[in-house]
Amino acid sequence: MTKRILILTGDAAETLEVIYPLYRCIEEGFETTIAVPNKEEVQTVVHDRQPGIMEVSTERLAYRVPAQKKFSEVNPEDYDALIIPGGRAPEHIRTKPETVHIVGHFLRENKITGVICHGAIVFLVPELKELVLNRKITAVPTCHFEVEESGAQFSEELVITDGNIVSAQTWRDLPGFMKQFIEGVSK
Repeated sequence: MTKRILILTGDAAETLEVIYPLYRCIEEGFETTIAVPNKEEVQTVVHDRQPGIMEVSTERLAYRVPAQKKFSEVNPEDYDALIIPGGRAPEHIRTKPETVHIVGHFLRENKITGVICHGAIVFLVPELKELVLNRKITAVPTCHFEVEESGAQFSEELVITDGNIVSAQTWRDLPGFMKQFIEGVSK
């Protein structure tokens, strides 16, 4: 039976954190769906550091990636696993009631839930905090306060799996993230 993967994202998602998982899942033969809040595509961005110029990341527009569904059209029961890319998209999508419903389903049903970089800030939503309580989760190090505020334990590992949650710090960690994610989905 073909595994079905949902990528839950929105505008200003980190390009590589959308595209790399998308194509790796397709390569594995997984049916993969990108869902966004309100339209048919997502505007991704590239965040990068410029040493000697700025201590924080800069942001540039990148690819527009087609989406197959709006959040309101997603039935999480139809999917085996979830990926939430980082970038600035998680700040926005966590405010959507559908996000709580969708992410909550994956966590409660013990389905593989992958979060990359800033993706872990979705767990700050009050209705989701109890579902990640005391779990080990990594994220971009500047989000360690948010991970801890969600009730989870921040891990300094680049990629970590704790139960059904697979997390990675940044796009640089995508090979290890996808290896652990695919292993979890394939069990």
